[in-house]
Amino acid sequence: MSETAGNGASRDGALLTVTDLTKYFPVRKGLLWEKTVGYVKAVDGVSFVIQEGKTLGLVGESGSGKSTTGYCVLQLLRPTGGSIRFNDTEMTGLKGEALRKMRQNMQIVFQDPYSSLDPRMTVGGIVAEPLEVHGIGTRKGRKETVRRLLEVVGFNPNFTNRYPHEFSGGQRQRIGIARALALNPKLIVCDEPVSALDVSIQAQILNLLKDLQRDFGLTYLFISHDLAVVRTMADDIAVMNQGKLVEVGPAEQVYLNPKDEYTKALFTAVPVPDPRRQRERKAERARLRLDRITGI
Repeated sequence: MSETAGNGASRDGALLTVTDLTKYFPVRKGLLWEKTVGYVKAVDGVSFVIQEGKTLGLVGESGSGKSTTGYCVLQLLRPTGGSIRFNDTEMTGLKGEALRKMRQNMQIVFQDPYSSLDPRMTVGGIVAEPLEVHGIGTRKGRKETVRRLLEVVGFNPNFTNRYPHEFSGGQRQRIGIARALALNPKLIVCDEPVSALDVSIQAQILNLLKDLQRDFGLTYLFISHDLAVVRTMADDIAVMNQGKLVEVGPAEQVYLNPKDEYTKALFTAVPVPDPRRQRERKAERARLRLDRITGI
């Protein structure tokens, strides 16, 4: 990304353009919680652009507003303000059937592969559900589509009549990815898709996501607090702190030469196996804490 929205970003070839996005949650008091006494500014003036076929890594601490931003992009949460344009279509004004049709192009892979799959549905039913909701294909055709999708994500298609509890976390996440691919979307929001998995399985899922992006031209909004994962996956990195974007730029540039003090503090918290580097990191963290305290 040569430039970024809100920071002068180019919109040439942009699939998703988010401008001044806000999401405020009311704080209520009173016997029936009828009085609004303030607002939690979960997302506050966030702007970014994702080029088609690219990955934007959205990073920050827990509670920084990363997932809320992703849910607003998909209209799972209605934004308080701002603009979300997908392929030059303004998403924030869509309702009903128009919004339902647009959602075929935008899907999500959730963080927890255990709670994101309905335990009462078979694997085949879970992957076929988006096709049924949008009335795509015949019953026989949907079964064949499900088998192909499961093969694409490296899951045994003969297990379509089994239930989610019979599989490991990595296998369940493959099912979730197959469900996200069912409608042939252009954009997938990956909401910390590997944080609940073992390290060895994380690598498999990340490689799968990269292969799918290459083969199907997918665009990702990749949300994570794991900076090593984001560096592996993302073309660009956006750093969030307390609902605001504090730094956006090419992944290697942000990772190797961060400009914002919060970004520097975030990166110095990443553990390294070299004892000498650990001492350097410890000294750097102490300096950053002192700077924040003194306001220097």
